[in-house]
Amino acid sequence: MVRFEPQDDAGERTDAGLAPVTYLHGAAPGMKRRSPLEAGPDEVDSVKVELDDSTEVDRFTAAAASKAEADIAAGAVPADMAPGADDDDSFSSADALDQRERAEKVLLHRLRGRSLSTVEALLVLNATGVDSGEASEIIAKFIELNYLDETKLADQIIHSHNVRKGLGRTGVEAEMRRRKLDPSVMMDKLEELPDDEAERAIELATKRIGQMERFDDQTIDRRLTGFLMRKGYSSSAVRLAIKAAMDSRGGGAASRVRFR
Repeated sequence: MVRFEPQDDAGERTDAGLAPVTYLHGAAPGMKRRSPLEAGPDEVDSVKVELDDSTEVDRFTAAAASKAEADIAAGAVPADMAPGADDDDSFSSADALDQRERAEKVLLHRLRGRSLSTVEALLVLNATGVDSGEASEIIAKFIELNYLDETKLADQIIHSHNVRKGLGRTGVEAEMRRRKLDPSVMMDKLEELPDDEAERAIELATKRIGQMERFDDQTIDRRLTGFLMRKGYSSSAVRLAIKAAMDSRGGGAASRVRFR
């Protein structure tokens, strides 16, 4: 027959062979063990205090900012004396400087391709979004550095359109106006053109009429007139040139009709 001893007596015999338990300071029997990562009561109180303080600071900052905005709107505080105004000005100045540098680079890139008049250069700068005052300063700087020279541009137009293409005074003037040259520069350069418009028109007409042998005189007259007028020659020079070209064929101005 098996007999079971009461639990209390068994526990007493079991504990009888163990050393007595010594508790650390602040501990007591039945106290719950706390994780090292868990904040203690004192720490929790300090966190609460810090949160409360920061909340109060945030509330004070928001209130101060609202009051400052109200004062600025009411005119009580100048905008340039408002908190952060110096920072905004510094950022704005830096942005304006960067924009000016970009505008100068764009204009320099365009000038590497071909010469520009002052008005053309100003249009390029305006397209970059730079301030009008900054654009004027850039123009003045580029003129001083000889990057912009309308006199040289006028000479280039005369060489390309009058000398090479054979355009008359009117044609050269039209090109200068299209490139928006300064009127005073344009008139000075046009006055320098040699007074040989009639001779140049005759030379062009004589060369051109050699390609019109299959046409009658009326058609030749009409085509030569359009050709020389598009070149920018005056009407008087055109009439002289056509007459001289007709005479140069040896048949005078008599109309010729061909039968097939």
